[in-house]
Amino acid sequence: MDGVLVVLGLVVVPSLVAALVVVFVGRSRRGAAPVADRDGVVRAAVDHLVRVNQEMLAGERRVGAAELDGARTLIDRELDEVRGELHALTELLQGIERDRREHTGALSSQLAETGRTTRALVETTQSLREALSSTNARGQWGERMTDDVLRLSGLVEGVNYVRHRKLAGSGQVPDYTFLLPDDLVLHMDVKFPLNNYLRHLDARDDIERERCRREFLKDVRLRVREVATRDYVDPSAGTVDCVLLFIPNEQVYAFVQEHDRAIFDDALRAKIVCCSPLTLFAVLAVVRQAVDSFRISQASREILARLHGFDQQWTKFVEQMDKTGRSLRSAAQSFDELEGTRRRGLDRELDRIATLRREEHLGNADGVGIGADAQAHEGVMPVALALEG
Repeated sequence: MDGVLVVLGLVVVPSLVAALVVVFVGRSRRGAAPVADRDGVVRAAVDHLVRVNQEMLAGERRVGAAELDGARTLIDRELDEVRGELHALTELLQGIERDRREHTGALSSQLAETGRTTRALVETTQSLREALSSTNARGQWGERMTDDVLRLSGLVEGVNYVRHRKLAGSGQVPDYTFLLPDDLVLHMDVKFPLNNYLRHLDARDDIERERCRREFLKDVRLRVREVATRDYVDPSAGTVDCVLLFIPNEQVYAFVQEHDRAIFDDALRAKIVCCSPLTLFAVLAVVRQAVDSFRISQASREILARLHGFDQQWTKFVEQMDKTGRSLRSAAQSFDELEGTRRRGLDRELDRIATLRREEHLGNADGVGIGADAQAHEGVMPVALALEG
């Protein structure tokens, strides 16, 4: 609209001014004219100006309408694109909302399950602490942990170790006794004091926590001394030169090592090896390797003994075979001599006999001679055939 007014101001005003100038110029040239002519001229000029302005306004209106139609088409196109983008965005937001609801539901379920698991864990932990307050329960827990380690190590009860076997003489009963080569044994005790350690964990202030810490370390030292006084290390009774003390928890083992490393050093001087589940696994792996190495060595010695026996039997076999060979060679030589020289000698004698028989046959012309010769021939031929055979 502002553009139209500007166009009108730039076109109409100059046209009106031009018409007035024309009128005044014509008047000045012709002098005084009739008023009617002057009014006619003005009206004609005004009419012309109005027509021109109308034509110009119509053209501008058509141009504005065309521009408006183009702008409306462009705006409609842009609106369609915006509507499509808004629709896609709406679908995306709806999908995000569905995913959020699903994830929220799954997260709520997981949180609920985690809460139930946490409560169960708290109850189990409380029950475990109450159970571990008993000496018997601690012993059973230590044995259970030891059984798991032994099973992972591949050791078999009754073959590689026994449980609660009373010692001859003292009557003491170690928790585990490992059977080693050459009738040696290795004992292990699995009972360990944990009361003050649990109190240390449950302490509400630093003073109580420090007091429980000192009491726990004192209990550990007393336990080491107690094991050292037992007859678990007795080389005269077939034991090795050490005994194992099992600590059934890696955290407890690390706590002792961190707060009083001298306990383990004193235990080693007393021939006591303190083991956590991981270090016990390593110790048992070494023990099993030693047992396997002993069995291989024993099998090797047995194989060497068998080889020595085989060597002796082979020597006797060779001697007997040589003796038999000599006998066979002597028999063969005797047979060759029998078959060669003796047979040729007999053949010569038989030839002489045959020659004599022919001569006798030719000299006797009567039947008696022939009968005698036949009898002599029948008596000599079986002997020749027997010798040839």
